[in-house]
Formats: sequence, C-alpha cells, structure tokens
Amino acid sequence: MGDKKYKQSKADIAKQFDLPERQSKITTLLNQAGQAYCICRSSDSSRFMIACDACEEWYHGDCINISEREAKYIKNYFCDRCREEDPTLKTRFRPQKRENDADSGRDDRKKKRKEKDHSENKSSKRVSTKDGCGDCSGCLQTHDCGHCDACEDMYKYGGANKTKLKCKMRICIKSSKKISKQSSSTRIKKKHHERETYEPEESISHLQTAEPRQCYGPQCTRAAQYGSKYCSTQCGMRLATARIYQVLPQRIQEWSLSTCVAEQKNRKSLEVVRSELERAQAALRSLDKQHQDLDALVARAKNATIVHSDDKEADDETSMYCITCGHEIHSRTAVKHMEKCFIKYEAQASFGSRHRTRIDGQSMFCDYYNPVNGTYCKRLRVMCPEHFKDPKVSDTDVCGCPLVRDVFEPTGDFCRAPKKSCLKHYQWEKLRRAEIDMERVRQWLRLDELVEQERSIRLAMASRAGVLGLMLHSTYNHEVMERITTKAGENGKLKEGS
Repeated sequence: MGDKKYKQSKADIAKQFDLPERQSKITTLLNQAGQAYCICRSSDSSRFMIACDACEEWYHGDCINISEREAKYIKNYFCDRCREEDPTLKTRFRPQKRENDADSGRDDRKKKRKEKDHSENKSSKRVSTKDGCGDCSGCLQTHDCGHCDACEDMYKYGGANKTKLKCKMRICIKSSKKISKQSSSTRIKKKHHERETYEPEESISHLQTAEPRQCYGPQCTRAAQYGSKYCSTQCGMRLATARIYQVLPQRIQEWSLSTCVAEQKNRKSLEVVRSELERAQAALRSLDKQHQDLDALVARAKNATIVHSDDKEADDETSMYCITCGHEIHSRTAVKHMEKCFIKYEAQASFGSRHRTRIDGQSMFCDYYNPVNGTYCKRLRVMCPEHFKDPKVSDTDVCGCPLVRDVFEPTGDFCRAPKKSCLKHYQWEKLRRAEIDMERVRQWLRLDELVEQERSIRLAMASRAGVLGLMLHSTYNHEVMERITTKAGENGKLKEGS
C-alpha cells in the first residue's frame, strides 16, 4: 500500500487539495471591492490566474500566454515589470522526471523495435549480397586489391571507413548483374532533373579484371587502377600532353594550307571597324577644335564695345501662347519667355546615376552629387537648370554672335548689340556649346559600340585558331591529293616501262 502512494505523481497529489471550498475562497478574495488585476485591468476572476511571487499581482493565463497545464510545472513566477526592475529574477520550473517516466519507457520500446527491425534488414541484405556463384573471378578472389575506392576507404589502407563497402575485385559478377536487372525493373519514374545519369557497364567492363594491368602513362611501370587505364590522374595528363605535342604541328600545317572563308570575312569586317574608329576619333578632334574656336569668339566679344544701331524695328503687335505655361505673350519676347518658362519646369525633375562620369580632360556633364538619393546628375553642364544658373549679364556686355551671309556663309564680323537687349541671338553661346557636347556624346557612344564589335571579332578569330579547334580540325585538300595521285601514277608507269 505504501508503494502505491509513493508511485503517485505530484499532479495527482495536487488534485487532492484542489477543493471547491478553496477555489471559492480565492474567488471571493479576488472579487472583493471590484479590484482590477492583470495587464488587462479587469476584475474578472472566473478564468485561470497566476500570481507574481515578487509583487503578488494576479495575471490571467491567456493574457500572459501561460496555460493551466504549464503553470503546474512553474515553481516561481515573476512578471515582466518585476524582471525589468530586477534582471536577476527568473522564472523557475519544477523537474518533470516522474511524470515523464511513462513516456520515456514508451520511447525506449520504440527505439528497441526500430533497432531490431534495422538489424533484421541489415542481416537480410548481407545474406543477399554474400550469396555468389562461387565460380567467377570476384568469388575466387581472397585478398583485397588495395587500389579501388572501397579499399582506399578501409582502415588497413589508411582510410576513414565511412562507406563500409566491399572491395570491387571481390564482388560476384553474376550477382551484381542480377541486382542491376532487378533495380532497373523496379525503378520508379522520376522527374527530368531527378533522373540518374546512365552509365553503361559495358564501356569499362574490359578494365574490370582481376589481373593487374599496365598503366598507359608514358614511361610508367606501375599497375593501373581498377576500372581505369592509368595509375593516377597525372599519368593521364602526361599522355594527353604528349598526344597534343604530336598531333598539333600537323593540324597547324593543315590549317595554314587551306584558307578559311570565315577568317577572311572577319579580317574584312575588322578593317571596316578600324576605319570607323578612326572616323569617330577624327570627329571628336574636330569637335574639340570647334570648342576652342567658340572660346576665342567669346573672348573677342568681351573686348569689343557696344554699337547702337539707328534702325528701329517695326512695331509688331502680334501675340502667341506659351507652349509650357499657356499664357499669352508678345511675339518679340516669345523666345526669352519660353526659355525661362522651360527652365523653371525642367529644374523640378532630376536625372541621376549612381556612377560618376570618368572622362579624361574637361567633363561636360553636371555630375552634381545628391546626398539624399546618392546619385550624380547626368545633364549637360551647360543646359542643367537645376544646379547651374546662367551668369548675370551686365549692361556693357556685347552679344558677340558671329554674323553670316546666306544662312551658312560667315562674314567674319559679329553682333555688337547689347547682350541684355539682343533678342535676335538670345543665348546663342549656350545653345552652341550644348550642340557641340551632344555631338561628343554621340561619337563616344559610337566608339563604345565599335570597340565592342572589334572585341567580339577578335574573340571569334582567337577561338577559331585555338588548341581545341586545331585538334578537332581536319581538312581534305583535293588539289594536293590529285597531285600526289598523278605523281604516284607516273612513277608506276616509269617502273613498268623500265
């Protein structure tokens, strides 16, 4: 009787003291004076509650994610507020040895069953693999070869014995064929990416012999590995190198004798690309000269004086609408208004890249760094209204626009009107610089395209005359073979005549 009482768990003992009188007393204590509890600050005591051992505050189990079953194993509970004030406080749990004895016994029984089944399966597999015909070379072999992968993994040959496989020389040939047939008949269809690679056994069947064979490597006297022609990979590499040195000169001679049409086409296209590259570079040089000439014109206009013309323009009362803002404007000031209106709206947009422009010499891009977006502005420096403003024009500045005759023929003179009031040549310098810079960008893009074409052509020519291409190259020269056959026929006739 005493043993039965001793075997009772702590949970069963606690249930004996869970009396309705005790529960009602706790309920009345919690409900008195409408006191608020828990983090939800409600007076509901009908649900399961747990008290903090430090502040003695009661909490609902579902509010703090603790169930009644989990609370049975808590020895000391401390709420979050107390743990924040004193980090040394930690919730402690009771040991669960006696209550888990039954579960551990079940787990032990399951483990024993699994080990028993596993040993039975192993024994059945061993019996099936040990059975052999007794007549083939694998069954008659009594010692391990020491060269195959299975032998190298054994303890006696310095391996770690991870695979635990039998020597390949001691495997029965007939039983291995039966096993392969059974596995092929019971093979389950797999998906395309899960299918195993097919390796035919007949391709290396002549290499799987019981007797040691000579290694194919040059000047090698050692025995070859099981299922291989060589004793090591170094011997195979040496033999392949010797073959390349022996075959490659003949292939190079054949390559030089026969002209390749693709090679001729690549050379012609390479010449065309190089000529285009020279044109693009010449265009960039001419643009640099135009930029220098423009700087000279501006410098000449700065030293000139203003000449007021007596010709008065006829009053034009016509008006038009701005294409940007839509307001009605006078025709004389239309160009100036539209330019300012366009700059106003263009400054609201940004065009940036994370890479800075790297060009030798004068950079014509804005390249203003925006720390918010981490980008560099990619507008032309002359036309960027967001980061560069036009310099102020004084009353003494001359327009300086070069005058032309018949639209295209330069006269050698320039406009001497005040730059502030000259509407005929409004911002001619800015537009001319932008035109030169845009043409530079086009030529640079053309250069990049041509360099890429040259690289692809050179790569095709190099790969065509590579070692692999020459080794696989074989050309039948009909003209040479006709000469050889005619000479052989003539020599035969001369011998018969003599």
